[in-house]
Amino acid sequence: MIAQSFEEWRSCIENDCKIQLTKAFAQKRLSVYLNRKEAETQKFISLYGEQHLENIITWLKRI
Repeated sequence: MIAQSFEEWRSCIENDCKIQLTKAFAQKRLSVYLNRKEAETQKFISLYGEQHLENIITWLKRI
């Protein structure tokens, strides 16, 4: 399932993945996802698309 809202995404990360959404976690992920040349970011885009990447970036900035 691809989350369509911050609440869905947060629930998935915290409950299903058992990851705490801390400021440090958000900053670490943003450092990857804001770099379009990063291999991990390119793979994310190929799997989930540009729009979902933008959603994730927006949601991480909310943390």
